Amino acid sequence: MTSADHPAEPDHPAEPRPGGGSTASRVQRWVLWLGPLLAAAATLIWSGNFVIARVVSGEIPPVQTAFWRWAIALAVLLPFAARGLWEHRRLIRERAPYIALVSLLGVTLFNTLIYVAGHTTSATNLALIAAASPVAIAVFAAVGGERLSPRRITGMAVALVAVVGLITKGDPAVLIGMDLATGDLWMLAAMFTFAGYSALLRRKPQELPAVVFLAATVLFGLVMLLPAQVVSLVVQGGFTPTPGNLSALLYIGAASSALAFFLWNRSVEMIGATRAGVLYYLQPVCVAALAYLTIGEPVTGAQAVCAVLIVAGVALSSSRR
Repeated sequence: MTSADHPAEPDHPAEPRPGGGSTASRVQRWVLWLGPLLAAAATLIWSGNFVIARVVSGEIPPVQTAFWRWAIALAVLLPFAARGLWEHRRLIRERAPYIALVSLLGVTLFNTLIYVAGHTTSATNLALIAAASPVAIAVFAAVGGERLSPRRITGMAVALVAVVGLITKGDPAVLIGMDLATGDLWMLAAMFTFAGYSALLRRKPQELPAVVFLAATVLFGLVMLLPAQVVSLVVQGGFTPTPGNLSALLYIGAASSALAFFLWNRSVEMIGATRAGVLYYLQPVCVAALAYLTIGEPVTGAQAVCAVLIVAGVALSSSRR
């Protein structure tokens, strides 16, 4: 947690209040619950992205999808962050190399690589590679000094096995018969960029409010994405706007980018990249639930068991110990 998450200790211990514990301890307990909730909320929003963003598949080139996604996100963030960007302009200039690196990984590359990967590999391969994201986040965080307890490692292992079981429907032949394509390499690159992005969030300048930091990274990332956008427009041409693809862009821009990344960043700041990353395992559960509720996709008994195991593994790994 950051120093901002720990209220200053009073000269004398706080008097216990009815209901148990001092005000400071209750605030700390609230933060410990709030961090995982924020990560879970971001994961749920990103899960909706998998269902809704199918509309743009094949209609909008990958780079253009990423560019307009973040352009919409910046438009959503600016009313809340414009004043802060101006007030903290000196600090942003001083930390420009760090912000540029975070922006390159989280904004310019991550989603762009996923969109590119989706054109040349199967959804199953994408999901299986994405399932390793929390492990990569944990490795990056451990290199950065974050502690991994045996309970946390066990919970991650349980959740990972259950995620693979959910995606493969318990059929080992799916893993054995995986036909690696070029898109799988792009997805591996996307996984590592997101892991690096999440690990670097712990180094965020504490003087920068969360919404200002996110707006700065989106702005930096868009500038770095602009040359690829120009090349895509020249080589591939633009896309024909329709109510479907515009609605999808609006969702992935406002919800999956502006809101979800804000929630994720705050979660990592509160509880660390590893604990937040474990919540990412809930994504296939959320996707399955949303697919069942929206398009009536059936859920088998094996999938239900895997979903319970994922939740159990996440709960175990998200504990304080």
